[in-house]
Amino acid sequence: MALTPGDDTLTVSGLEAGGKGRILLLACGALAHEILALIRQNGWSHLDLHCLPANLHLWPDRIPKAVEEAVTARRAQYDDVFVVYADCGTGGALQQTCDRLGVKMVEGPHCYSFFEGNARFAEIAEEEFTAFYLTDFLVRQFDAFVWRPMGLDRHPELRDMYFGNYTKLVYMAQTNRPELDRLAEDCARRMGLAYERRFTGYGDLEIALGSVAQNVVAP
Repeated sequence: MALTPGDDTLTVSGLEAGGKGRILLLACGALAHEILALIRQNGWSHLDLHCLPANLHLWPDRIPKAVEEAVTARRAQYDDVFVVYADCGTGGALQQTCDRLGVKMVEGPHCYSFFEGNARFAEIAEEEFTAFYLTDFLVRQFDAFVWRPMGLDRHPELRDMYFGNYTKLVYMAQTNRPELDRLAEDCARRMGLAYERRFTGYGDLEIALGSVAQNVVAP
């Protein structure tokens, strides 16, 4: 399965919704691969995944409304709903929306932080303010989410204007896949940045979903 910026929403269910103990994960499409991997690894068959389009990140102000509409449309079928977004550039608006709806969401400013681990990311933030971060998803979708939206496919001369204040690209790897390592290193080369690979695994995302998975109403 691959999600691209033009994809419609995605729903993956272990079982039909509506039974006791079922929980809906309402997630950013950029996290689909990771969430499905964690569901498989941990046997969380009572969790259903519904993803909103990953390209909402290009317009963060639209995320709270899209989340609210999805929660409202689906929550009656489930015992609980968990929003698998961090703040993601909404300036606190998504948290306010979730609070008003009475649902919880992933802690942290963005996925780079919770993949690294929010506490660890806060520790290194002052040292890495010139770092450009990529996750597995963004490595796979670099052209669609970075290169083309910035116009660099048409105007490569703009590269230094966009990235001149960065010093390195940090690839936060969720998986050990040599083909993604090669792609990430090529991204750094194209951006004119030093390259660093850092294996983070799933970080706080796994902890958050594990906590949600245990919060089950017995049949």
